[in-house]
Amino acid sequence: MTAYTPPAADTTADREPGTGTRSERRRTGAAGDGPAGSAWLAFLLPALVALACVVPGLGDRQLWRDEHATWWASSLSWHDLGLLIDHIDVVFTPYYAAMHLWITVAGDSPTMLRVPEAAATAVSAGLIGLVGRRMFAVRTGLLAGLLFAVVPSVTRYGQEARPYAFATMFALLATLLLLRALDRPGLKPWTLYALAVAATGFSHLVAMSVLAGHLWLVVLAKRRGDRIAGYAFAGAVLLGLSITFPMVAQGSGQSGQIAWNVTTTKDLTDFPETLFGSWTTGALVMGLGLIGLLAARRYAVLLAAWAVLPPVLTFLTANQLHLFLPRYLLFTIPAWTLLVAAGVTRLAGRLEPGARRGAGPQVLGAVLVTAVVAGYAYVAWPGIADAKKDLPTEPDYRAAADVVAAGQRSGDGMVFNGGMSERRAMAYELRDRKAPKDVLMEWTPQQNGGYGATECSRPARCLAGVDRIWLVSSIADGRPPLTGMNEKTAALLDKDFKAVRTVKLNHVLVRVLERA
Repeated sequence: MTAYTPPAADTTADREPGTGTRSERRRTGAAGDGPAGSAWLAFLLPALVALACVVPGLGDRQLWRDEHATWWASSLSWHDLGLLIDHIDVVFTPYYAAMHLWITVAGDSPTMLRVPEAAATAVSAGLIGLVGRRMFAVRTGLLAGLLFAVVPSVTRYGQEARPYAFATMFALLATLLLLRALDRPGLKPWTLYALAVAATGFSHLVAMSVLAGHLWLVVLAKRRGDRIAGYAFAGAVLLGLSITFPMVAQGSGQSGQIAWNVTTTKDLTDFPETLFGSWTTGALVMGLGLIGLLAARRYAVLLAAWAVLPPVLTFLTANQLHLFLPRYLLFTIPAWTLLVAAGVTRLAGRLEPGARRGAGPQVLGAVLVTAVVAGYAYVAWPGIADAKKDLPTEPDYRAAADVVAAGQRSGDGMVFNGGMSERRAMAYELRDRKAPKDVLMEWTPQQNGGYGATECSRPARCLAGVDRIWLVSSIADGRPPLTGMNEKTAALLDKDFKAVRTVKLNHVLVRVLERA
């Protein structure tokens, strides 16, 4: 392939980033050809700020239902995990397998379960710095990475044992590798890109929609005279998709597991708040990001497709695929912060007509960038603090487990009611303590090849000889705690047992029942 050399450009600060000869780009640090030191700076500073936001209090917030699912699946034997993914959650197979290995080494405390996600969040912030440096300039990448690091929802999902931080990281890695492959083509760069595409799909299928923006980069390369970019891109994407295809094919038959996610117009209007973690942060980033489209120039289509297309597609197909969830779309936030950074640094560049005209304008540009970071961090900080709190709509299973552990006696049994994964949550919270026997469980989740147990069809037989029972119920709204329970079981408990103690906690009730 004949290497493309852009025509000579003027030296004004507001010329399009990424143009100029390769030697010019090395001197200016633009478009990814700056000194190695600038790459380290663009990566490390945002990564360290992200860690500073995510690591404090990493294990303080108690796990919620989805994280309990991660713990459960990742703690299974390889045989039982195989049975599980054969029935449900096959799309999370690579994540569960990796977490299985991690738990074996590091343990299953809340902190240790979340360490991989915290690390992925920090790497994502650093990768944004590198992507911005390659597309625009070093300070653009730095600003974008720093803005990403202090988004409240980034902290929220950086402290969650689910794969969304990894989806963001691999989507960014694939973008960076594509930029490098287009700049310096070869078998190795394109192979690495293909593997990154596969990793993106393995982390979360929705993140694969970033490929729509990648296609625009290939179109730009072809316009510059690159004759093989289209073929190389097609081959790499096909290779990446072929690796993930078996998982996708099997996962399509398990789509019913998220059929509960019914999307309304309110979900769309609340999207900026739920995606970014606060209305103020979301409105600020999206508003400045739309303005930044004017400064992104040849990368505007890439960033717009990356930021806007995934939520639009998932919303339009919500009734069929049920994928319009902000946590599934976390990987779009980097595109928004890159747009904001492109706009701010371009404005700062206009305040810096060059060193020949004095240092004053350069100081103004630096002050502008610093003011944006400081002001945005000030606005986002309350949201970061809120992101580390227990989810208000989730049952307080940690406190429920403390009540049970403190008051149980030998021979006690335990039963569950509600639809908030009570059995699995209590199994986690009581994992290191002696727990009352689950007296109604006839078939374990492992035997069922799923997350749910099968309870006794003849409760009188299962409850025979049990004189004291702990009932853990997530039935709320003032309804009786046995509401919705199997009729035979509820009738037996109501007839043969009486409540001697009741503890009401957030969205969960613990009741001690003694045989009458």
